[in-house]
Amino acid sequence: MVVIGTWNLENLFRPGADGPPDQAAYNAKLEALSATITTADPDVLAVQEIGDPVALEELAAKLPGHWTCTTSQHPDSRGIRVGFLSRLPLAVVEDSATLPPKLAPVQVADPPAARSDQLGRGALVAGVELESGGALTLITCHLKSKLLSYPGGRFVPHGEDERARYGAYALYRRTAEATAVRDLATTCLKPSATERIIVLGDLNDEATAATTQILTGPPGSEIGTPGFGRPDAGDRWRLWNLAQLIPEDERYSRINNGRRELIDHILVSHALVDPLPTVHVVHGQGLPSVTDRPSTHVSKSGSDHAPVVASFPI
Repeated sequence: MVVIGTWNLENLFRPGADGPPDQAAYNAKLEALSATITTADPDVLAVQEIGDPVALEELAAKLPGHWTCTTSQHPDSRGIRVGFLSRLPLAVVEDSATLPPKLAPVQVADPPAARSDQLGRGALVAGVELESGGALTLITCHLKSKLLSYPGGRFVPHGEDERARYGAYALYRRTAEATAVRDLATTCLKPSATERIIVLGDLNDEATAATTQILTGPPGSEIGTPGFGRPDAGDRWRLWNLAQLIPEDERYSRINNGRRELIDHILVSHALVDPLPTVHVVHGQGLPSVTDRPSTHVSKSGSDHAPVVASFPI
């Protein structure tokens, strides 16, 4: 059995302007995060919103047993990036922040600085050696948030025309980033139909969203549909979203303005759906309800997301 999870750790910075206001608040955050990880008990945890790689090392030091950590070298403008915490041997295969060559740069803001050919945060590909033999390829990502920000660091638009434009820009970017991660997954799937690939991360939208479904590849055979047990040519390239395997009362990883939503996902290749894994969301002490003002939770312990973990019988 191997347990693989994903968790947005919410602004994991050391004390200072972007993180907890003081050492006591920082220590409380690390204690809360380590307690939840210990409860979830993953062998490998994909992590997002790492602001300071040293903070991730300090979190790893609080966990029972020996853990290694690695982070992407491509943070966003705030300095947050993705990474991995692992109890298993893990090696970085690729750290990518560039859109696929045939995908034109997308508009991300009003002119003149309007287009980008980069992911907002790099996607990290790693190989993991299993104690039972064989290996997994893990891809972690953090797609563009639905939270809209405006020039000058504003979270409130000057008018509905600006809100609409920046909503479109966010969607353009999230779509392009999903396409880039799908391209990485397709490359990893090319050697054979037996490749064991897992895509994990904060996709910033739910399972039925068009951006999330870009990652799944050919349509059909989704878990819970009549086509699931019928092999076809698309199986070689598909990724199955494990959301439907989460018990219904657990099926949310964030609360947004009082509404539960599952925006943290685990998608797996064909070699990992027979037998199906067991999947849970670890809510621990509960989740705060986030708002359109992201700074309101910065001094709180823990995270505003819950980890999603899958147990694979391999």
